[in-house]
Amino acid sequence: MEVLKIATAGSVDDGKSTLIGRLLYDTKSLTEDKLEAIEKTSKQKGYDYLDFSLATDGLVAEREQGITIDVAHIYFSTASKSYIIADTPGHVEYTRNMVTGASTSQAAIILIDARKGVVEQTNRHFFINNLLRVKEVIVAVNKMDLVDFSEEKYNAIKADFEQLMSKRDYAEQKITFIPVSALKGDNVVDKSQNTPWYNGETILEHLEGLDLAAVSNVGTPRFPVQYVVRPKTEEFHDFRGFTGKVYGGELSVGDEVVVLPSMTRSKIKNIYFYDTEYQTAPRRSSVTITLEDEVNVSRGDMLVKVGDLPTIDKQLTATVSWMDTDNMITGGKYIVQHGINKVLAKVDAIEHKIHPDYSGIDESSTSLEMNDIAKVRLKLNRPIFYDRFKNHRTNGSFIIIDSRTNNTAGVGFIS
Repeated sequence: MEVLKIATAGSVDDGKSTLIGRLLYDTKSLTEDKLEAIEKTSKQKGYDYLDFSLATDGLVAEREQGITIDVAHIYFSTASKSYIIADTPGHVEYTRNMVTGASTSQAAIILIDARKGVVEQTNRHFFINNLLRVKEVIVAVNKMDLVDFSEEKYNAIKADFEQLMSKRDYAEQKITFIPVSALKGDNVVDKSQNTPWYNGETILEHLEGLDLAAVSNVGTPRFPVQYVVRPKTEEFHDFRGFTGKVYGGELSVGDEVVVLPSMTRSKIKNIYFYDTEYQTAPRRSSVTITLEDEVNVSRGDMLVKVGDLPTIDKQLTATVSWMDTDNMITGGKYIVQHGINKVLAKVDAIEHKIHPDYSGIDESSTSLEMNDIAKVRLKLNRPIFYDRFKNHRTNGSFIIIDSRTNNTAGVGFIS
């Protein structure tokens, strides 16, 4: 079954957790004990409705504050798809959490409070989804029940957001506007009788109709070798296979490939998944590949198709989202983990800091604080094989590790 990953974003009290809870409730994805707990807590709080945000705000601190402070992943399924929803916090100080939630998502839901309209945080949420090349974005104008389901109010918010869309640099992104009331369930799973002026789909209908291949950032096939298989048994005495995960595209038996970094050539002889042999390894499949020639391949090498090489270089420029309490500084030394390869890196320059509310850049920065986003130039102690992030989300991204603490300090998206 297809799995669609969705990131949610919205300012505080815009109703992200309530929307997700409503999706779970209306698709009958809540367990009996969870539903009973929601009913009990809602009554204790004196509500005459079910507080669906309780379905996702699982941490004690979140329940006490009534806000989301960490990324929670929620799973549910329908007859046609499985879904993973990243419920991310809306606070400015949790920008790194929003980046984490959106980095692996194919779709996003940005919530806007119908009473408040487009606010500064909306700019930030849209910027991050644009930066991370999320192809499908649903703009859910929430709390329509609190503005009497006003078509005029909805259209005004839509017009404001369309002005924001003109600032993006990712034209392939599709934006869909849906008026909803997460609390009441209008246009979440079922069509609302309160919006006769809206002829579009509900949120679930729209998600169900998405073609996973169309919303995924499919690039060219990249096969980083994670493990060299040498059984050394009587039956498989001469077997030598290379295990890894196929990213970007697909690989088939007979494909001519280049081994990086040695640049030696061969052809794919066999593709195995456990003891079953296949002709083609589809995107995101974990397989073992054998080659026709006895070429030297080690962990950390990469197989790519002939004529389709990535960039091989010891320096790169990337958009970096900084996540550590210790500042990134010009001249600072870190570890860059690109796929399974780790290399030493030095910050050659912080070219400019990017204001994620579309208010411009700051070219005077020499350091980055937590939640800052900037264009950074790095020098590496040895080459890596990378693509531009806009062409290949997996091979165009990396994490930055503080060598002193071993903390994940940042994430980079190669320009």
